[in-house]
Amino acid sequence: MNKTIFWFRRDLRLHGNEALIQAINNGAREALFFICEKQWQKHNASDIQLDFLKRRVAYLGEELAQLGLKLTVLDGDNFDVLPNKLKQYAEQNNISTIYANREYEINELDRDKACSELGVELRLYDGDVLSPPGSIVTKGGEMFKVFTPFKKAWLSLNSERMFPVGRKLEPIGTAIGWVAPEALASNGASDKWPIEDHVIEKVISQFIFEKVHKYDAQRDIPSIKGTSGLSPYLALGIVAVTELIGRIQYETPDVLIRTKSAEFSYVNELIWREFYRHLMFVYPKLCKGYNFNEKYNSVAWLNQESQFNAWCEGKTGYPIVDAAMRQLNQTGWMHNRLRMIVASFLTKHLLIDWRWGESYFMSKLIDGDLASNNGGWQWAASTGCDAQPYFRIFNPITQSEKFDPDGTFIRKYVHELESVPAKHIHFPHDFLSAFGDKKYSAPIVEHKAARERALAAFKV
Repeated sequence: MNKTIFWFRRDLRLHGNEALIQAINNGAREALFFICEKQWQKHNASDIQLDFLKRRVAYLGEELAQLGLKLTVLDGDNFDVLPNKLKQYAEQNNISTIYANREYEINELDRDKACSELGVELRLYDGDVLSPPGSIVTKGGEMFKVFTPFKKAWLSLNSERMFPVGRKLEPIGTAIGWVAPEALASNGASDKWPIEDHVIEKVISQFIFEKVHKYDAQRDIPSIKGTSGLSPYLALGIVAVTELIGRIQYETPDVLIRTKSAEFSYVNELIWREFYRHLMFVYPKLCKGYNFNEKYNSVAWLNQESQFNAWCEGKTGYPIVDAAMRQLNQTGWMHNRLRMIVASFLTKHLLIDWRWGESYFMSKLIDGDLASNNGGWQWAASTGCDAQPYFRIFNPITQSEKFDPDGTFIRKYVHELESVPAKHIHFPHDFLSAFGDKKYSAPIVEHKAARERALAAFKV
């Protein structure tokens, strides 16, 4: 008897997972997940994210078992050998149809192409996007190269659409036993991030009821919890992006029409996420580390390792940069405003190739996401699609004064500056030198000189 199964990828959710629901409706009583350690290492995935992923898969196995579904975890090694492993499993278990959600990176697309040629039907859904790549295009049928027209086109198609709140899976049989394999053992790196659905539901509800109405005013202040805190869950598909918009629409039905509202400012971030996914699908060179804007291929990056290491360690002598990098190193997460500041500092002040920063972020972030990470870094470096103009260079001192005025965030992570008064906290070197205090790092570059150097490099 031929069987249907579901293949989990980075869509680790039971609710709002249409591909999973369709698989079950068509007879699936089993799901698969592949452990691909070598592939993950190749993609520079962080230890904290992989631990988070494994904890979530182990949780899914238990939840599925209570619903009468079996989760099988297999060693997928890397994507080159995975199709053959899948074929072998399908033949041994009489599997004829596999349901799954698409992934849009080039290696994942190649993997699915190989899997579709195995003689097993692979039915793919667009479960990680609001609109499938290729559906938001110019009148000439091309991908938008500027975000604002993309957003307008997206809104013209979706402004009257009510996004569904995910359906809850019901038991389909008697609960079965399930024991997580050793490959899913946690090392504790991600323990501060809950993986249980009922806890995540509380986080979502708190954001929608208490924070989203103030999102535009608080999103740039790193000392308060003004962001959603949901990026790690979006990165692994634990929460569906359609679910978030649907939940916001339930409270604010016209959110896609009132584009100046605080609520829409969060939806706007989700559309940016969509934009980067569409770009990566249409321009696969972005997966390979190429500049989107080829005219910047001639930028002469200095790539001084000592300065890169100082940036990584949070020892640049610029407090807001150092606090941000230490937050990343200690927690596996960084506030979005700070990501822009440190990326601008690395690429413009230090003239270090954005790819170095992109790779370092992926090696540390719990919410590492290739499309968004690549898009953000190329935006900051002025090499990307609709990127920040090369002559706009963040001043880390004025950014610090604007978004952390009293130094609350800085003091939390840069303990050398705990006793520095607020008026000196943003660039404390003159204040510290007056007391002979040398505990804090000296600035590795001077802002004005670094800015002029960057302008000259990018003008070429």
